[in-house]
Amino acid sequence: MKTENRNEIDQLFWKIALRDDEDAFRSLFLDFFPSLCVFAHRYIESWETCEDIVQDTFFKIWKNRKTLEITDSGRNFLVTSVRNCCVDYLRRKDAEMAWQQFEQLNRSVSTTEDLYSTIELDTMLNKALSRLPENIRLVFEQNRFEGKTYTQIALEQHISVKTVEAYMTKALKQLRIDLKDFLPLFLLFL
Repeated sequence: MKTENRNEIDQLFWKIALRDDEDAFRSLFLDFFPSLCVFAHRYIESWETCEDIVQDTFFKIWKNRKTLEITDSGRNFLVTSVRNCCVDYLRRKDAEMAWQQFEQLNRSVSTTEDLYSTIELDTMLNKALSRLPENIRLVFEQNRFEGKTYTQIALEQHISVKTVEAYMTKALKQLRIDLKDFLPLFLLFL
């Protein structure tokens, strides 16, 4: 790059920083945006992402114009800024992908564990229900599985509501004993 051209770029940065010169910023943007997008494309495949990164770089330059420290040249500052933004973007994408893979693995393990727990709970519940006296089991199933109220059950079974309550108390007491290892799951599914 010619020294004259380098000085022009440095002058643009100087005008931007000291005078808040929007025309100088616009000129810098229009002169370098396409070539910086091509440069960013070395790191990132998506042209849209490259354009976003270069735009973000220019936004940061304008936002931080009063505190910019350009030690070498304005051109090197632009290229280094875009490269750093590309690297940051790629790191974020890698971290996001790793997190998504971790979450996916967690979901599949959790779903598999839930499935086995549910199947095991169902088996244990059926065994425990089969050990209950017929009238108590029937009342329990009508209430918990069919959603019937104590009054509805009492009318259908030709027993009092107090008897339904007593049967439910006995059923729940026995199920708590038989399913003590599954109590938290049992309570969730009922």
